[in-house]
Amino acid sequence: MAPIILSAPLEGWVTPLEAVPDPVFAGRMLGDGIAIDPTGDTLHAPCAGRIVGLQATGHAITIEAENGAQILMHLGIDTVALDGRGFTPLVAIGDQVASGDPLIRFDLDLLVQSARAVITPILLTETGGTVVSDIAAPGPIAVGAALMTLQPTATSAGAPQEPHDASGISTTRTLRIDLPHGLHARPAARIAALARERDATVTIAKGDRSASARSPTGMLGLGIAFGDKITLSAHGHDADQALDALVALIAGGMGEAPATPAIPSPSLPPSPVPDDLAPGTIGGVCAAPGLAVGPVRQHRTADIEVPVHGRGIAAETQAFDDAHSQLVQDVARQALAARGPAQAILQAHAALLDDPELREATDAGIARGESAGQAWRMAIRQQAYILRTGGNARLAERADDLLDLERRLLALLVGAAPTVDLYAVGTILIADDLLPSDLIAIPEGLAALCIARGGPTSHVAILAASMGLPTLVAAGAAVLDIAEGTRIIVDANKGRLLSHPTADEIAAAEVQQAATARRRADALATAAVACHTADGTRIEVFANLGAASEAAPAVANGAEGCGLLRTEFLFLDRDTAPSVAEQHRDYQAIADGLAGRPLIVRLLDIGGDKPAPYLTMAAEENPALGLRGIRVGLAHPALLEDQLRAILQVQPIGQCRIMLPMVARVEELRDVRRVLDRLRAEMEIATPIALGIMVETPAAAVTADTLAREADFLSIGTNDLTQYTLAMDRANPAVASALDGLHPAVLRLIAQTCRGGAMHGRWTGVCGSLASDPLAVPILLGLGVTELSAAPAMVPTIKARVREISLEACRAHAQAVLACACAPEVRTLARRFASEETPA
Repeated sequence: MAPIILSAPLEGWVTPLEAVPDPVFAGRMLGDGIAIDPTGDTLHAPCAGRIVGLQATGHAITIEAENGAQILMHLGIDTVALDGRGFTPLVAIGDQVASGDPLIRFDLDLLVQSARAVITPILLTETGGTVVSDIAAPGPIAVGAALMTLQPTATSAGAPQEPHDASGISTTRTLRIDLPHGLHARPAARIAALARERDATVTIAKGDRSASARSPTGMLGLGIAFGDKITLSAHGHDADQALDALVALIAGGMGEAPATPAIPSPSLPPSPVPDDLAPGTIGGVCAAPGLAVGPVRQHRTADIEVPVHGRGIAAETQAFDDAHSQLVQDVARQALAARGPAQAILQAHAALLDDPELREATDAGIARGESAGQAWRMAIRQQAYILRTGGNARLAERADDLLDLERRLLALLVGAAPTVDLYAVGTILIADDLLPSDLIAIPEGLAALCIARGGPTSHVAILAASMGLPTLVAAGAAVLDIAEGTRIIVDANKGRLLSHPTADEIAAAEVQQAATARRRADALATAAVACHTADGTRIEVFANLGAASEAAPAVANGAEGCGLLRTEFLFLDRDTAPSVAEQHRDYQAIADGLAGRPLIVRLLDIGGDKPAPYLTMAAEENPALGLRGIRVGLAHPALLEDQLRAILQVQPIGQCRIMLPMVARVEELRDVRRVLDRLRAEMEIATPIALGIMVETPAAAVTADTLAREADFLSIGTNDLTQYTLAMDRANPAVASALDGLHPAVLRLIAQTCRGGAMHGRWTGVCGSLASDPLAVPILLGLGVTELSAAPAMVPTIKARVREISLEACRAHAQAVLACACAPEVRTLARRFASEETPA
């Protein structure tokens, strides 16, 4: 066998292996060789051969020479943590290469800034019957210059020698790899060193591929990543002891920094530009209606840096306890001062801070030697990862709440003073994504909000709607390129942003804004007056509520009652169901805030996208079509009875009306009616209690005449009715722009519901988002709706709109839109009707 001269694969400075700042390489645990501190940006082949190993992250590669010797080249130290950033492989496993061929291109500047060291070991890992000799002296070297020689030797074996013991025992173990960067060079070398100490043949298998545990390059070729399951098999006298030692070594982490799971961001959609929009116009999804003109500010937030390793369990535990206690106090204080959705979101954050699993995971991390900050970040991100990757778009949005708490507690740990971004009044804020506390902390005065990611049901979207802040979400990457200070127009009503408006467009938008402000002021001035159409037909305008703190402000805005109380706020983000006393206290507080006005209480609507941890529910392939709404109550009778008892205790008796969510069959209504009648008898309540249904399924709309025989009223939930009719998930940004409640199919179902209710003298209301849309209101009235329950902030506007129009004109308008082919045609007619029927 002839010697093989290896040429320098890099331009740089030759350095002895002992000088490499890593004991695995310096101690020759992976093999003999040399190192080069590079000055160039390309790694070349040191000899002719075949590529037999290439790490998925691109930082290490193995070439097999013609004599079977294998040479590993590892670019930098700890560069596996870069997860591929800065590396561009130019070859693939199995490729034949000639000496000097380029193998990997790398960004030297990025490596210098990001890696522990850029020095690159070049090692003989599988000898092929050779030894290293004639190593180049320390000093500068050019690509292609002689680096070292692989000299044949008669006594050297080509591969790691396994013991030959036919009489030993065989055993296997399976374990999960929790090493943050999988089985890369350093842990592979330590496994190989330990395996060579035992009198056993040990193999490591991933799937249907395996390698000797004595061969680091063989293990690297398996591509074992974080979270992978591997099987260790051993044969020989020391089989059990060998596997015990290897399992302990791997499970102990081998000194690797703990993994911080990468949390997948919500998908960043391309910025949609519908055919009817001009260039420079960016489409998005309306999360809160309105029109705004103003200068752009881009909101950017960087991760807080925390040390990975701790200063001892006692010190890190105390630091965490202090920061956690402070954050609990801060959130509680904010929640007391907040109202409406902001209060509910902060209360949910308080419940998350009290989550024992998060605390246990943090304590476990500190016990492993992590800092309090690293342990908290790990605990949070593991849970956030589960939410983001669970396949439920709405639950994925809740990962933001966890990441919000991560950042707030880390800021307290590192002593970062809380900062509040100050934006000039009239600013249009653009963000890649936004956390709830960001928006809560921003002083009032923003003109509009535009978010590249996100969805219309995120907590930020809910907050923006409650603030009356025009908001677009899922607007795509293009909005992030709009320069600071650029004056733009956000028309959330039409789901569009004008990134370079003309002077005439800005002037027209400002005129429209002024007219809207005048109408708003006029609407507030008459908000308390009972609502009638222009030709005298009585239309009730209620408000949708979610907490006691919203009741009084809704009444101040002119709400004539509550048309939808979302009771799930009491049941979520807690470990046990609320007691009858807890429920009664909250329902009574809302009834008191309404000062005797009607209160329609929707029974618990959980399941699907709103799970409760204390309810045992089997995993469902499609939760939206599974156990949710009234089906949950009927499946858990004690839960249903407790809620009905709490509602029946509210004084005065009869102020509360009860509404069933997600009804699809008349049997569901009958079952609840029987329970309600039994409880009324037990509680000696003679006053009739109205029991109605939400029409959210096409089945309920089509059979409204049957349901109305037994229901006291019908209320249409247009959000769910729309998604079930159009078969589009309203929490999915990919289809959100096409999800429109003014689709003719949805409007025809609303018309059918109104006809079915009228056949039996039942009133039909709307409590979904269409009730808050001034364009939709005339259509709804024309179809037969006599009660509207809107967002509290929209009540004055909706009442004013009803007063401007006659029922006769609404009926003619409704018939016209029912003949339309699609939602855009309906909206075109609706805008024309608004311009013709709105007083100047």
